[in-house]
Amino acid sequence: MSITVLVGNPRPASRTALAAVSAARAVSHLVGDEAEPHVIELAGLAPRLFNRKDPFVAAAVRQVNEADLLIVASPTYKATYTGLLKVFLDQIDTGALAGTVALPLLVVGSPAHSLAVEVHLRPLLVELGATVVTPGLAVEEGDIPRIEEITTAWATRVEPQLRPRPDVVRR
Repeated sequence: MSITVLVGNPRPASRTALAAVSAARAVSHLVGDEAEPHVIELAGLAPRLFNRKDPFVAAAVRQVNEADLLIVASPTYKATYTGLLKVFLDQIDTGALAGTVALPLLVVGSPAHSLAVEVHLRPLLVELGATVVTPGLAVEEGDIPRIEEITTAWATRVEPQLRPRPDVVRR
């Protein structure tokens, strides 16, 4: 089972990336796949994202489209996800993630932003065709030191939803 982590933080090696990789490892442990996830940090692609013919962007889009499990992570910006993440996801066709299980994750500065993962990020992933686990994960910045504990508990909670659906044909 291929697991891809998509990080929409404009800063490389961010707390968002740390949380997303922790979530990927917790999930991979539960599904019996101990391989390291493929990580795409959009910070490194930012200058290229508006060039749809850029080979690095095309490779990242292909990797996302081919993932069995996709963790999509962003910090909250103005109570939603980053524009960087939106620009990238706009390059994925509607329905292209059919057959992919997506796990939305937001790093939030305040508990008041916790619903953004369900209200803003989930609908975008559904529009792209993914089967989106519920609940998504909102991690408060102050909880980052406990990230492994948090992601392990969350992965255990959503584990029944992690298997790709055999009745959905991948595009």
